[in-house]
Amino acid sequence: MIIGLVGKPSSGKSSFFKAATMIDVKISPVPFTTIQPNMGIGYAIIDCVEKEFGLKCSPKSGHCKDGKRFVPVRMVDVAGLVPGAHEGKGLGNKFLDDLRQASVLIHVVDASGQTDEEGNPTSGHEPMRDVEFLEREIDWWMHSILEKAGPKLSKAKTQEEVVQVLSDQLSGLEISKPEIEAALLEHENPISTEFATALRMKSKPIIIAANKCDVESARENSRKLRGEVSAVPSSAEAEIVLKKAAEKGMIKYLPGGGFEIVGSLDDRQRHALEIIKQKVLDLYGSTGVQDCINKAVFETMDCIAVYPVANVNKMSDKEGNVLPDVHLVPRGTTVKELAFKIHTSLGEKFIAGVDAKTKKRLAADYELRNNDVVEIMFAK
Repeated sequence: MIIGLVGKPSSGKSSFFKAATMIDVKISPVPFTTIQPNMGIGYAIIDCVEKEFGLKCSPKSGHCKDGKRFVPVRMVDVAGLVPGAHEGKGLGNKFLDDLRQASVLIHVVDASGQTDEEGNPTSGHEPMRDVEFLEREIDWWMHSILEKAGPKLSKAKTQEEVVQVLSDQLSGLEISKPEIEAALLEHENPISTEFATALRMKSKPIIIAANKCDVESARENSRKLRGEVSAVPSSAEAEIVLKKAAEKGMIKYLPGGGFEIVGSLDDRQRHALEIIKQKVLDLYGSTGVQDCINKAVFETMDCIAVYPVANVNKMSDKEGNVLPDVHLVPRGTTVKELAFKIHTSLGEKFIAGVDAKTKKRLAADYELRNNDVVEIMFAK
C-alpha cells in the first residue's frame, strides 16, 4: 500500500509528509519546492494483539510502544498540482505520473485560505475550490489515458474483452479489474469523463486534510469543508513540534492524541506547547496527521491487521521473535491469499492455516479477521 500526498503548492503538503515520516525535507512557502517526489515511511497505529495473549512482541519492522503497534506504510509526497496540470501546466505531468502507484490519496488543503489555487499568497480563498480542481485534474488525466484505448475498445465484442482492454490500458496505475467493472456498472461508456470520475473515486479514493487548522481563519473554513466533504482538521506544524519535543524527552506523546509534560521546559517551550494545546488539541482533539493515516488505511481502504507466525504455540517466527510481523490486508482476504502475500512459494505449497487463538485448522478460503494470528502450514 502506498499513500500519496497531493495538493497545490504551499498547501503544507511537504510539512504534512515530514510530520508523518519525520524525514527532513525541504519546506518553503515558495511554490514548487517539491519537484522530485519524497518517499518515506509513516505508521498506522493499532492496539497490538500482544495484550490479548499476555506477551511482549518483538517487531521486525515498525515498533510497539505501550501496547500500541506502529505498522509501517509507504508514503510519497509528489509535486504540487495547479489548474491545467493535465495539460502539462506547472509540474502537472510529473505530478500525475508520480501518483500512479498510490492506493489512496491524502489531499492536503490550506484551510486558512491564505494561498490561491497556484499556491501564491492571498486572503479569503475558498479551500473547497482546491478540492474541486484537484479532483477535476485527476479525472481529466485518467480520461486522457482512457481515450487512447478507443480503437481497441471499438473492436471489443464482450464485456470481458472491454474490461481486459481497459485493464491493459491502465496497467501502470494500479487499478484492478473489479474497480473497472464497478465503474462500468455506473457508466457504460468507458471513454467518458463520467466513467473517469467513477474510476478515480474507486481506484484513487481521496481523504481531505484541512491543514493549518491552528490559523484563526481556518476554523470557519474547516467547518465549511466538513459540511461538504469528509475532511480532517490538521496541523502538520503542530505534529512536527510535538514529535520533536517527545524525541527530546520533554513530553510523552502518542500521535493521534494529547501530550503530557514529563521533562524540564523553559518559558518559550512551555508557551509553544500551550499554544498547540489551545489552538489545536483543545479544539480538534489531535493534530489530525495520524487520524488521516489511520483513516486512509482502516476506513477508506478497509484494511485489517493480521499477524503471521511460524509457530502458534510460541507465537513466534523461526528466530524466536514474538509476533514479529503485521500485515495490513483488505477485509475479505483469505488465509491462502495471505500466504501468497508473504511469499509466492508459501502460497504455492499451502496446506492449511492454524488459528493461534483456537488452534483449529483454517481452510484455504477462510476469510481473515482483524487481529487474527495465524501459522501457515505448507509442503516442504
